[in-house]
Amino acid sequence: MTTPATTWKLTLSYDGTPFRGWQVQPGHPTVQGTLADVLQQVTGETVLPQGSGRTDTGVHALGQVTSFALAVPIPAENLLRALNRALPPAIRVLSAEPMPADFHARHWAVRKTYEYRIFERRVWVPQVSPLRPGLPQLSEDPTHERICSPFLAPYAWDCRWPLQLEPMQLAAALFCGQQDFTSFAASDPDRTHRAEGTPGPNPIKTIYSSQIAREDGLLIYRVTGSGFLHHMVRNLVGTLVDVGRGAVRPPAIPAILAARNRTAAGPTAPAQGLFLVQVEYKGDLP
Repeated sequence: MTTPATTWKLTLSYDGTPFRGWQVQPGHPTVQGTLADVLQQVTGETVLPQGSGRTDTGVHALGQVTSFALAVPIPAENLLRALNRALPPAIRVLSAEPMPADFHARHWAVRKTYEYRIFERRVWVPQVSPLRPGLPQLSEDPTHERICSPFLAPYAWDCRWPLQLEPMQLAAALFCGQQDFTSFAASDPDRTHRAEGTPGPNPIKTIYSSQIAREDGLLIYRVTGSGFLHHMVRNLVGTLVDVGRGAVRPPAIPAILAARNRTAAGPTAPAQGLFLVQVEYKGDLP
């Protein structure tokens, strides 16, 4: 009697710096390809792990989820230990769980949370105007430029503009709700919808939380949504930075959304500041 295959859910953390993104690409190191090779080495089976989503070159994950089926019977703790022994240090399996046969890391996901980290090279400092002594002004400190450590640089945007936090917070809040995010999608077609005549990804997404704050010397943007378009988080961040440096005012955000045109929004923030923090499924929600 043949033993039925087990569907597995792995939660991964990885440093995206040495990889050409998640998806397998011939001739290039990728997270998916590396994990598939190690699974074959450990179990003798050829499988292609399916991720909750694709991370681009240089993007990191604190809680990426992947799923696949294995015919070989193996206890979860043994699979976890064997994979972590064989994987390169840049990838770690945080948990391994057997799941229902039809579980799929992407199709079953209901929420994702991303974090983007910005290092502020120049900062605004309070200055007292001699003409208006009771009203402190913010001005760039011309005497000081912070240096981004080489141990931080692969994990944050070394941003050259001084940024004002309060306008960025106001703008970030305007992304919440169910809206059309076409203006914040990559200008190139989504990689899964390149065939002529195939409809593109649904641009209507629900953002449950969108907040930015200063923490431990960095600006941290956190966003939770039902799903995200290609480059969407990085384009949101690029627009927030335009707000923070004074090039765009917060009240312009609704018009940028309504334009449904990529050229209406800000630039795409660099990949290295982006982290996939968490993927949630129906059973995870209260």
